[in-house]
Amino acid sequence: MSSLHRPTAPAALYDDAPTTVIPRNGVQYGAGAGKPHTMEVRGLHKTFGSFKVLQGLDLQFADDAITTVLGPSGTGKSVLIKHLVGLLEPDAGEVRVFGQDLWAMSENERYDVRKRMGVLFQDGALFGSLNIYDNTAFPLRKHTDKSEDEIHEIVMARCIEVGLERSLHKFPNEVSGGMRKRAGFARAMVLNPDIVFFDEPDSGLDPVRTSLLNDLILQMHAEHGGTYLLVTHDIRTARKVSDYVGLIWKGKVVHYGEAEEAFASPDPFVRQFLAGDSAGPLGMD
Repeated sequence: MSSLHRPTAPAALYDDAPTTVIPRNGVQYGAGAGKPHTMEVRGLHKTFGSFKVLQGLDLQFADDAITTVLGPSGTGKSVLIKHLVGLLEPDAGEVRVFGQDLWAMSENERYDVRKRMGVLFQDGALFGSLNIYDNTAFPLRKHTDKSEDEIHEIVMARCIEVGLERSLHKFPNEVSGGMRKRAGFARAMVLNPDIVFFDEPDSGLDPVRTSLLNDLILQMHAEHGGTYLLVTHDIRTARKVSDYVGLIWKGKVVHYGEAEEAFASPDPFVRQFLAGDSAGPLGMD
């Protein structure tokens, strides 16, 4: 049985223990699901100069689940996200989203696919000249023809969900790092994306605010569903939010599976990395 999320509950009620429940949509993840995966990469290669970042990477991401991708610095995690969003073209291999190869379609078609995605960047990537309300409204104004009344309703709903309804008039430099992350999350969700990417969402946050952000990710996924992909170095984040864990090393996948399976893995590299041990195949280089 797949490990999925706790039902929506106050943030304080969550803990770090994995919970196994019946899948919300009844879909069997992985091989045999009977339909194309929302996202997958096949034989993905990417080189920058003489540095080979991705070296034949293969991943099929579980649908309507939270997958966390871990790995040492410089191993290609953020590069993987940029390929999935369509910002980087692979040197070789395929990036398939919603059953289609991103680089076998036109730029206009890729643009339409991107509108079905939300991205939370490390620093929130907010516009410094716009307040939180206008930052959150920006995708709706750019990509839809909704009226301001409709935009207001959506923006308020998302900002209330992330707890920013009292800070809508503030600018990014007037709020904390955690609030900027939440504003970035609200903005990522306003188009009701099918896929949401989190690139080091816990970067720069203290352990308490990291835990609160993790609670928010769980709550938003329980409410809205979708395929979530997190890239992080934080093992506590991976343990708390993940349905599935992928581990990348030297541009290849060395492990992918259900979260509890990863944390119980006998593989020396997986065990060393997830435990944070100094002894093992992973060294300083």
